[in-house]
Amino acid sequence: MKTDIKKYDFKPGLPQEFEIVDLNTLYQEFKDTLTTTHRTGFYHIIWFQQGSPTHLVDFNPVKIKPNTILFLNKDTVQRFDYKIKFGGKAILFTDSFFCKTETDTKFLRTNILFNDLFSVSQIQVQKQSKIFMDLLQQMTDELQNVKDNFQADILQNLLHNFLFHSERERRKQNFTEIKKGADLDYVMLFKDLLEKDYKNQKQVNYYAKQIIITEKRLNQATTKVLGKSPKELIDDRVLLEAKRILAHTTENVKEIAYHLGYEEPTNFIKYFKKHSTVTPTEFREKNTLA
Repeated sequence: MKTDIKKYDFKPGLPQEFEIVDLNTLYQEFKDTLTTTHRTGFYHIIWFQQGSPTHLVDFNPVKIKPNTILFLNKDTVQRFDYKIKFGGKAILFTDSFFCKTETDTKFLRTNILFNDLFSVSQIQVQKQSKIFMDLLQQMTDELQNVKDNFQADILQNLLHNFLFHSERERRKQNFTEIKKGADLDYVMLFKDLLEKDYKNQKQVNYYAKQIIITEKRLNQATTKVLGKSPKELIDDRVLLEAKRILAHTTENVKEIAYHLGYEEPTNFIKYFKKHSTVTPTEFREKNTLA
């Protein structure tokens, strides 16, 4: 029986596709949902103000300290800790809410908080917490007002400032800076294309053509920025999705193969074993979380 990783869309019926929620309240109401592996079609800024839980993000256990803010891109697979108590706030928002202009869209697509190429973004905010608390309170207050023609812009501006201050702190806290330039631009374009097309397009040539550069130039860019070839990055993305489905659902190997664009399940099994040293079934037996 097919059981996909559950994906949740933004809550319907709110005045804006923007919400601030209390983690304690959310946990009490939706504990089973939060502590089961899931993904959402919207962005998360999770401020763990109390407690030291471990947040699972795509097989990476992220150990949280009190006063940590975690930034999760849309469609990230995550699971909240079900053993350790924690408290705080979460800011939730969608592309539709934030991306009013092309500049806004580019900001979200390239911002280091949601697009750190090396790790899950988090910051510690003890010394700067007043700035963040003030902005959070202003957003909370604005949400209490009756919706009018100004509310969405005011909230977006406040959120923008929250992200600017967060990025400033992120750059101070053990952040690996990538030099801006053509290489990084090509990598970001490749990353966006790969996210959309990896199930059906697994050839480097396809992505190079879409970006309008040669395969050699794309290889130079990804190798310089990430230390991996485009083919390795394609393989990483396909394998990540395969592992997500194997660990978090009961979908059979044949269904997973079709889902990832393989017409022959045997080809998928060979591919998986080549890159993971175990078969899909062996991986599932060791990592089943469904």
